[in-house]
Amino acid sequence: MVKKRTPERDHGITGEAEVAEYDKFQKHLRDKGVLETDNIIKHGILYGTALEIGPGPGYLGLEWLKKTNNTKLTGLEISEDMKKLAFKNAEKYGMENRVEYVIGDATKSFPFESGTFDAVFSYGSLHEWTDPIPVFNEISRVLKAGGRFYISDLKRNINFIMKSLMKMMTKSAGIVILKDGVITSINASYLRKEILEILKKSDLNNFSVSEHPAGLRIKGIM
Repeated sequence: MVKKRTPERDHGITGEAEVAEYDKFQKHLRDKGVLETDNIIKHGILYGTALEIGPGPGYLGLEWLKKTNNTKLTGLEISEDMKKLAFKNAEKYGMENRVEYVIGDATKSFPFESGTFDAVFSYGSLHEWTDPIPVFNEISRVLKAGGRFYISDLKRNINFIMKSLMKMMTKSAGIVILKDGVITSINASYLRKEILEILKKSDLNNFSVSEHPAGLRIKGIM
C-alpha cells in the first residue's frame, strides 16, 4: 500500500549552504544526462518564449536554450537566493540576454499577462505544489493558443530499487545537507491517478499523464 502524501516545503530552497548543495546536485544530474531537456524538445517545445516554473539553479532551462535557436526563457522562482544563482549560471552559459528570472509564488498567481508564452515547462517542482489546481489554471491562462506544456516530477510509488538508485546518485554527487531530500520529495510527490483527478478539475485540456520508473510526465497542447 502506498503511503499517504506528506507535503514538503513550499517556500523554496534558501540559505547559502543549501543553495550551493542543490546547485551541486542539479549540476550532477545535468552531467549524467538525467534532466528532461531532450524530452521537452521532443514534445515540440523548441521555439518562441517559454516559461519555466521553479528553475532552481537554472540548468534545465539553460540546456533548453543551448539546444534551441532564437528562443527566450522566463523562470518563475520563489527563492531569491536561487534566482541570484540561476542568473550567475546563465552568465556562465553566455545566456544572460536570453533569460529572465522573476520572483513569484506559482501556487498563487503568475505575474504575467494572459497568452504570453509559447510553452511552459517544469521539472521537479510539482511535489512542492500543495494545491496544483491554481498552478494548472495559471499555466492555461498564460499559454498562447496552441502552446505546449510539459511537467515532470517524481512519483510516490517509486519501487525500492529505483529509490535506492536515486539515493546512491545523491551520495555520489557529494550531497551532505540535502541527503534526506530525495526521500522527503518522494513522500511529497503525487500518484498518476491523483494528478489525473486534479487535472480534470483544472482549466487544462488535451493533456496526458504517463509514468516511468522514477516519476510522472504531464504534457499537452492548448
